[in-house]
Amino acid sequence: MFDHVSIGVADVARSRKFYDAAFKPLGYARLSDGDTSLGYGDKVVGLWIGAASKPVKADMESGLHFCFAAKDRAAVDAFHAAALEAGGKDNGKPGVRADYGPKYYAAFVIDPDGYRIEAYCGK
Repeated sequence: MFDHVSIGVADVARSRKFYDAAFKPLGYARLSDGDTSLGYGDKVVGLWIGAASKPVKADMESGLHFCFAAKDRAAVDAFHAAALEAGGKDNGKPGVRADYGPKYYAAFVIDPDGYRIEAYCGK
């Protein structure tokens, strides 16, 4: 359904550091790099990050989050560790989320701008 998603951030350099680290274990890379925008994906950009004078305010009650596919559980674990090391905040340690399904293995973090992101594997 989606071709890509774009989010606005307060500090592109800070986001570059965070997303470079968090996405590496998932096999995603920075495919586009500029002073005011970044693009991440595997073969094509699926997430655009751009400088914004008024980024969306973080709201834990909004329900907004972005989920990224992981090839296996080890990648989910590595995503979580790398994201925390790069300045993210824990929002759910890696593990099975039985409420979502018996094989739903995921980890949740909050990026430096307050966006909630998830890595998920269904194996």
